[in-house]
Amino acid sequence: MTDSTGVITDKRGQAFWITINRPEKRNALNGDVIAGIARGYRDAHDDKDVRVIVLTGAGDKAFCAGADLQNSGAAFAMDHSRPNVDYADLLRLSQNATKPAIARVGGVCMAGGMGLLCMTDMAVAADHVIFGLPEVKVGVFPMQVLSLLQQIAPRRLINEWALTGEPFDAKAAKDAGLLNYVVPTAELDAKVDWLIGRIVDKSPTAIRRGKYAMRAIAAMSFDESIAYTESQIALLAMTEDAKEGLKAFGEKRKPVWTGR
Repeated sequence: MTDSTGVITDKRGQAFWITINRPEKRNALNGDVIAGIARGYRDAHDDKDVRVIVLTGAGDKAFCAGADLQNSGAAFAMDHSRPNVDYADLLRLSQNATKPAIARVGGVCMAGGMGLLCMTDMAVAADHVIFGLPEVKVGVFPMQVLSLLQQIAPRRLINEWALTGEPFDAKAAKDAGLLNYVVPTAELDAKVDWLIGRIVDKSPTAIRRGKYAMRAIAAMSFDESIAYTESQIALLAMTEDAKEGLKAFGEKRKPVWTGR
């Protein structure tokens, strides 16, 4: 287990858990939290035994309530000599990741927290959780969050959420495609564990190359993407995992993945 001021990371079997550890601040984002999550993503990718990342928030009140507004000047301050900001770099890092990530949402998810939700591949939330993009209420806008959100939710809903700043519930979030599952709070951890189990028994090579391919074709035309993917399937078939998977299927046994 690694414990920084704002983020705790720990390895549980083949899952690498990243927990925002500021429950007294509703797990609000600051520089330490952003750096801690980014470090967790890198550590998870450096560990060959890790198969999945779980991102969550400490306590049962909040997953992440967005930027820490206690010091509003610091929350939106930036060095204008830099063309990029740390939160945006975290979202970039997540999109280039080749290990799947699950958001475990046990409490309120707002503003920048919505970006953390969107940067994962799958999400499970407790049925009482409230979501929202309240930035317009404090005179700003969910600019960076939109970069990922617009790829997931319908445009009309995003317009309503971003322009009104009003919250919505877990059912609406699931209906919009933000969540895979909504469960009672008491069943949240079991559902996350179930989803982890459905990932770690599959080929790490197929998942790694598959995530890379999905990212690559996202902005391609059909003709470009079909040409790219037909070459990728040929390469994938040459891997040790693909050979083992086909052999195990023929021998009617569970495959033994090497991740190669």
